[in-house]
Amino acid sequence: MDREDRILPGVGLMIAFCAIAPLIDVASKLAAQEVPVGVVTLGRFVVQGILMLPIVLFMGLPMAILPRAFWLTISRAAVAILSTYFFVAAVRVMPIADALAIAFVEPFIILLIGKIVLSEQVGPRRLGASVVGFTGSLLVIQPSFAEFGPVAFYPLGTALSFALYMLITRHLSRLMHPVTMQLHTAFFASVLCLPLLAVGHALGEPSLSFVLPQGVFWIWVFCVGLAATISHMAMTYALMFAPSSTLAPLHYLEIVGASLYGYLVFSDFPDAMTWTGIAVIVASGLYIIHREHQVVRAARVVTPLEAPR
Repeated sequence: MDREDRILPGVGLMIAFCAIAPLIDVASKLAAQEVPVGVVTLGRFVVQGILMLPIVLFMGLPMAILPRAFWLTISRAAVAILSTYFFVAAVRVMPIADALAIAFVEPFIILLIGKIVLSEQVGPRRLGASVVGFTGSLLVIQPSFAEFGPVAFYPLGTALSFALYMLITRHLSRLMHPVTMQLHTAFFASVLCLPLLAVGHALGEPSLSFVLPQGVFWIWVFCVGLAATISHMAMTYALMFAPSSTLAPLHYLEIVGASLYGYLVFSDFPDAMTWTGIAVIVASGLYIIHREHQVVRAARVVTPLEAPR
């Protein structure tokens, strides 16, 4: 397919991701009512690994990890655990849409890490949009904190962890096929979860106690991993078909799906202040995407690519 023909399936797959990804949160919220958060987190990666293994074998992808990719994979698995744990702990008591809206400050965190840590060129407009986006998250956190307490800050832990996850993924994608990356991340995350649960169980920490699911809760834990596998595969292939600049704005449709599922399953619906915060976060994020697109396009004009011979 040529470039134009490839963009349409890329957009379709990204929309599929936005429709399926909130089901991870729905299943997590259902499972976490009886299953410790740490066990739900472990279950997500175990199921993902089991589902990804036959896919990797069917595609004939190499299973070996390059030495320079090993620690990046371990780091990716570690921050994936943190991201999942914080979010499951949040949606256990918070409405899904509220938690997701706060977690959507992740693009702003990536921008600030790029500016402060990686010394990337970030202009005042994008920095200003990041400040506005964080302000929007406070509009969501404020009523959530009043109702749920400190747990309202957990999605910020997800946002920071996922920002690191994305930065590590950028580097690791040059060394490993994205499908194999999902398998190895699931495997190492499962391995890393086990000692954490052992320590938590020994210390009597309820969220990290190793308690096996019972009855229907086995299904909910399995659905967490199933939805995670399908949605992330959809995003992986969407990025193979269409450029990230085209797909990034569509990611905010995930909030729509989260609000719909939260209402249908749990009768949760964001209040006026939360919707205002969501609108500010989305508008700020879309502006940053727009500015980054302009910066890239301007750089191409200033330093044009060498014409093909």
